[in-house]
Amino acid sequence: MKFFIDTASLKEIKEAEALGILDGVTTNPSLMAKEGIKGQNNILKHYVDICNIVNGPVSAEVISTDFDGIIKEGEILAALHPNIVVKVPMIKEGVKAIKWFTDNGIKTNCTLVFSAAQALLAAKAGAAMVSPFIGRIDDSNWDGVQVIEQIVHIYGIYGYKTEVLAASIRSSLHIVKCAEAGADIATCPLSSINGLFNHPLTDIGLEKFLADYKKLNG
Repeated sequence: MKFFIDTASLKEIKEAEALGILDGVTTNPSLMAKEGIKGQNNILKHYVDICNIVNGPVSAEVISTDFDGIIKEGEILAALHPNIVVKVPMIKEGVKAIKWFTDNGIKTNCTLVFSAAQALLAAKAGAAMVSPFIGRIDDSNWDGVQVIEQIVHIYGIYGYKTEVLAASIRSSLHIVKCAEAGADIATCPLSSINGLFNHPLTDIGLEKFLADYKKLNG
């Protein structure tokens, strides 16, 4: 499973890259605002800065909801860097745009997906990735990981090449569950990735090794 970091923080992206396990980045206008990135020119420059750190896909989100607006924004984003994947919302106009982008050689990530039915539409339109928001699905009293399983199963039956990108991940356990469910990618905060390192038996074992070494070597 590929690991993406969900952030606009260059510091966090560099830290994740230094771990040697980072495969890509997802971001959105909310994450840009969190980092204080304002103004269209600054946002576009920030996407390029991210692409210059990560050797992998960087999802850049459109904010338009009409076909022409999505296409215009998407073309601008895709022209920034070869790593850019245009992030398009799961709406009718978005699916139409995904088909247009696919026909014109521009990769897309269909975002705000909450059901296998929506994921099926995105795959048929040619999306390179589809992003089910499993944390938000859980919040609505449905099982987000089960939705991942459904999508993976359907894609497998029909041979769709669209990658399943598990988004809205809330914990390290979510990452493991998504891996078990067959997700191609997990995108999450750096804290969730760092949480994968933790296990009490590792801490206990290391403490014992160090204590024994100290006894033997003074």
